Amino acid sequence: MRARISPHTFSGTVRIPASKSHTIRQLIIASLAGGVSEIIHPLDSLDTQSCAAACRILGATVTEHRDPDTQALVSYTVEGNNGFPKGVRHRLIDVGNSGTTLYLVMAAAGLGNEPFEFTGDEQIQRRSAAPLLEALAGLGMRAESLKDNGCVPIVIQGPWKGGQVSLPCPTSQYLSALLLAAPTAPAGTITDVAIPLLNERPYIEMTLSYLKNQGIPWESPPDFSRFIIPGGASWKPFSGSVPGDFSSAAFPACAAAISGNPVTLLGLDPHDVQGDKFFLEMLAAMGCTVNWEQVPASAGSAEYRVTVSRGGPLRGGSFDLNATPDLLPAAAVTAAFAEGDTALVNAAHARIKETDRIAVMAEELAKLGVSCTELPDGLIVHGKAGSGSGSAVIDSCGDHRIVMAFAAAALSAQAPIEIDGAESAAVTYPGFLELLQADFVS
Repeated sequence: MRARISPHTFSGTVRIPASKSHTIRQLIIASLAGGVSEIIHPLDSLDTQSCAAACRILGATVTEHRDPDTQALVSYTVEGNNGFPKGVRHRLIDVGNSGTTLYLVMAAAGLGNEPFEFTGDEQIQRRSAAPLLEALAGLGMRAESLKDNGCVPIVIQGPWKGGQVSLPCPTSQYLSALLLAAPTAPAGTITDVAIPLLNERPYIEMTLSYLKNQGIPWESPPDFSRFIIPGGASWKPFSGSVPGDFSSAAFPACAAAISGNPVTLLGLDPHDVQGDKFFLEMLAAMGCTVNWEQVPASAGSAEYRVTVSRGGPLRGGSFDLNATPDLLPAAAVTAAFAEGDTALVNAAHARIKETDRIAVMAEELAKLGVSCTELPDGLIVHGKAGSGSGSAVIDSCGDHRIVMAFAAAALSAQAPIEIDGAESAAVTYPGFLELLQADFVS
């Protein structure tokens, strides 16, 4: 599908959708628990739907509750399988485009004795899980790529026997997978994991916040170079709301920075552990005003709102994205409208996401007259302060974050921008293109 977005004024108030990372973690934890959990205001996207479907295949009962008038997803109730999978037949789990679902559910599948085969879309078929597969095999289970390239189709079969393994984590999702599943391995099992490489540390802190909240034991030095996780624990059922997604908020915030018009974002919590709230710090460093307020909400409660605005020019800078590589597309298009160079560095793992985001952003920004210098681990954007070329057709390569980044860029471009593969925005932010008044031309 191709979307066409014309330059126009964008301002106002935007409610940010729920966090994909939190929603997927809560679905898996609720499925591993014994009893019924309620997940309130979860993200309703293609990726979270893939996770819910995977949890059902592994034996949990996941029920959607939708508003009868709008059909908006209000909540999930999840009846867990107390350490699934149990009593299920060999099944195929299609994770769609969701790498988070693939990695986190792979580990959970190793808790049982039945084999499960994982597959996914074309992008997932190119994303290697080799380090996680090697670690799972070292913990006693069958864990193999049927094409012997680390990619799906992948078969996982327990039991989880524990042991000592090494797990380099170019993506934090490998470690989060073990942290969620290992506590429910059999009593007496010890999962001892050395971590020689760890990117995206804030996502590990997010996962650990769930273990801490439920009193599940684990040991690690402050640098997270090793984790010791005893088996025999149980996840407990819970009820709670999913916080807003700072990863998604980056795109309307980017639009505010580029256009210069104030945009107020609702649904975010500045105290949440999500690393991608760093984007607001980046915008402040580049010349934006970022103002947080706590305001009354429904039923006498309070919530935060944050307003992003700009009175002067955007300035270039240098930013380390090791903890937050998903910000690279939004940061790169913001940098295109800044004065001077912006270096986005220490993010080599941005090349192993849905696409090689470093290469794709450099190639597609060139279509707008913005030159970039590729680095092995990042990108230097030579900003043109908005004086780019005319209309362009952007190839998103089916990457949802590249779609949304260029949609924001279109607001202040010199002419309309068309974006191929626009449907992929629904992976994490359904409705974002409509928010920007996109026309769908094919």
